[in-house]
Amino acid sequence: MSSDSSSAKPILPGATIGIFGGGQLGRMTAMAARGMGYRILVLDPDPACPARFVVDGCIEAGWDDSREAANLARGCDVVTLEIEQISPASMEAAASYAPVRPGGAMLAVIQDRIEQKDWLRRNGFPVGEYRAVRSLDELRDAVAALGGRCFCKSATGGYDGRGQGKVGFNGGASLEDEVRGAWEALGERAGVAEKAVDLDKEISVLVARAPNGEVKVYPAALNHHEEQILAWSVIPAPLSSELEAQAREIAEAIADTFQLEGVLAVEMFCTTDGRLLVNELAPRPHNSYHASVRACVTGQFEQLVRAVCDLPLGDVDVVQPAAIANLLGDLWLKDGQAVEPRFDAALAVPGVRLHLYEKHKPRKGRKMGHLSAVGATADEAVQLVLRAKALL
Repeated sequence: MSSDSSSAKPILPGATIGIFGGGQLGRMTAMAARGMGYRILVLDPDPACPARFVVDGCIEAGWDDSREAANLARGCDVVTLEIEQISPASMEAAASYAPVRPGGAMLAVIQDRIEQKDWLRRNGFPVGEYRAVRSLDELRDAVAALGGRCFCKSATGGYDGRGQGKVGFNGGASLEDEVRGAWEALGERAGVAEKAVDLDKEISVLVARAPNGEVKVYPAALNHHEEQILAWSVIPAPLSSELEAQAREIAEAIADTFQLEGVLAVEMFCTTDGRLLVNELAPRPHNSYHASVRACVTGQFEQLVRAVCDLPLGDVDVVQPAAIANLLGDLWLKDGQAVEPRFDAALAVPGVRLHLYEKHKPRKGRKMGHLSAVGATADEAVQLVLRAKALL
């Protein structure tokens, strides 16, 4: 689903990489790229985006500003992205001046959850039961067809619990009230209703693929969510060798079907009866792979640079188990008052490091940074990072 890259040549250090998005993922990608000798330009609507402070230039523009997208690409040798909300027109405008990796065709599938689910099912990948819903009546029908317990997600936008609702989990409310509440959570716009599964664990697998066809598949990460926001993650996930192999095979097949150029995170559910179901796709670095910077020979951000620049991909073997715990804006806000977390106490825990994103306005649920920790085992790494977070 990408342009022919058979004649692609490596884009060597000294060149300029453009990034759609200057959030924390763009910031950490830029830092990895600068360490390799690249220059970086970003486009972001926020003039104080986290990447601004570590890049060579920042264009302040919206995701649908195709004119400024073209201006970004004019100054770059290759363009990549750290957010899915880029408009098709902007992707097309940028592609007129530089390779855009991953490409617009792949992004168009992934940025609409209805199309994403349909694409996965159409191509034979395992997904749970779902229905597309575009009205309150369709949502009612979908809930009934799916057995009454559903997760509802907006088709576009929405992440970290935003644009999402649940039906069938509140014993104190009528089903009709829950359905209406879920429709309101969707913004009264199109979305998907997904049948609740008997969940054993949630994992993700990151795949890197270069234009020359080289592929590297990372070991799976185990993810723990609280209020639909990732709370902590660890690499490697404690999976059987059979389940690990199956997860990696699914993720690589999805990347190959897309003819991915860049990195792709594949979120999956492990059910209590041993099945793997694809939950969502993210064509960019992923929160659950922040630990790869310490766990693996090559972290996800360096790997993205290698992939989009068509360089040899780095080794993804685990050097040591590592875990991360997200730091949300809630830590800076206690009882309505601004407070400063005790980072000194957290950093006293052996093996722990602090990673802040230079966001200046903490809000409830906003990712402000993360802690990372290494351990002799995955469980030890998780316990260390959670102990450090508790000291904040």
